[in-house]
Amino acid sequence: MSSILAIHSFRGGTGKSNLSANLATCLALSGKKVAIFDTDLASPGVHVLFGFEADASAKYLNDHLQEGVPIRKCAHDVTPQQVRHASGKILLLPGSMESDRIAKLLREGYEVEMLNDAMFTLADELKLDYVLVDTHPGINEETLLSTAIADSLLMVMRPDSQDYLGTAVAIEVAQRLDAADIRLVVNKLPSYFDKESVRDRVSASYGIPLGALLPLSDDLLTLASSGLAVLEYPNHPWSDGVRALADQLMADLSEQ
Repeated sequence: MSSILAIHSFRGGTGKSNLSANLATCLALSGKKVAIFDTDLASPGVHVLFGFEADASAKYLNDHLQEGVPIRKCAHDVTPQQVRHASGKILLLPGSMESDRIAKLLREGYEVEMLNDAMFTLADELKLDYVLVDTHPGINEETLLSTAIADSLLMVMRPDSQDYLGTAVAIEVAQRLDAADIRLVVNKLPSYFDKESVRDRVSASYGIPLGALLPLSDDLLTLASSGLAVLEYPNHPWSDGVRALADQLMADLSEQ
């Protein structure tokens, strides 16, 4: 049975999409079959991390949501070679980067329930182990529905005052929706921050498990979303943290 993981943040710029892509890679390196839905349709970006460049005939989530194209045709194999060697697979369901397609989506909208139905349909048809949902930042209908159906919700934040406040609101909304298994991921933690102080503040502020504390890294800044850190820098503390999070999720979700 497939597990759905939603990766969300109250604000943009937290590194949510980067985490989604690298977490999917870690899961697939364990031999799992993983799909990523890039549901930030107003500003999609996960495809960049995988180096995905579509041809003119490629189908996107937009085509399923607005034109009724079967969801399976919108799934693109972006599996890196290292993952293939580990018998894993990564499928990406991207949003279109064409300005007219984005404008049409924003202007006309779509039936939000179709998005959730698509996740279950694809998981069933392709016998997926995990479906990751890279959400749109903030609080909107799409995010709320994805949060409600997820088996695990990762709330990504930076250690700054605006994120502390905004994340509190997002967590409260998720809890009111009875979201299952909410975990916090603190990303871009400067080296001069005391980790234990951050842990204590997070515990006192939110009362939910801390999934990972991930450091701010010059190496990741240099990579600049042009690749997957867990493959390019496998021994980096950031990559170690994402792998540990993946292992933790696999162990816990297998018990559900």
